[in-house]
Amino acid sequence: MKNINIRKANERGHANHGWLDTYHTFSFADYYDPQWMGYRSLRVINDDLVMPGMGFGTHPHRDMEIITYILSGSLEHKDSMGNGRVIRTGEVQYMSAGSGVRHSEFNPSKDEAVHLLQIWIQPDAKGVTPRYAEKSIKDAPTGTFQLVTSKTGRDGSIPIHQDADLWLARFEAGQQAEHLLANGRHAWLHVAEGEILVNGAKLETGDAAGVDKETTLLLSATKPSQVLLFDLN
Repeated sequence: MKNINIRKANERGHANHGWLDTYHTFSFADYYDPQWMGYRSLRVINDDLVMPGMGFGTHPHRDMEIITYILSGSLEHKDSMGNGRVIRTGEVQYMSAGSGVRHSEFNPSKDEAVHLLQIWIQPDAKGVTPRYAEKSIKDAPTGTFQLVTSKTGRDGSIPIHQDADLWLARFEAGQQAEHLLANGRHAWLHVAEGEILVNGAKLETGDAAGVDKETTLLLSATKPSQVLLFDLN
């Protein structure tokens, strides 16, 4: 479809470091593709599998909105703001790096890998005070979109420093959901797992799509699925 630009899972950047098996939707670290530098304010979607007892040592970030979603397993987070938390399946963690923050992420399990999506969104202001938040959607009903982040923090979502609505939906096979795009808005969909049709275009696990010049997105799940939908300016 002319208004849907599909990014296939097997075309992403891939690196297996032993302790980390990761796929990059957009250019990241040693993976560089000038055609895939991001989409609107969305800069990174890394699909990470971190092995038991392994993780990311303490490292710095600045001027980036960082969102972590746990698909399975658990991840222990510590940062220079004094936060120390274990986030688990179905939970979302947000960190605004702003003027600068240091953090580490570690899989505390001895026998289960943690599967997560790491998302970076470019902020609309630099040098802001770092901040941290969490939100759980593990008990949200299937077949409907849950608002995870927004500029204003409306409807119980996490407020972030960008006009970027992140919606997340889980589907049982056969369920449908609709999302309306306001005039001039753009969407990026990422299928975390499963298989869906988006306005008739098939997307499978790890696939993604940028959508322009559409007003209605109809998602139909052909298998049990999880989908992230970014509604961007």
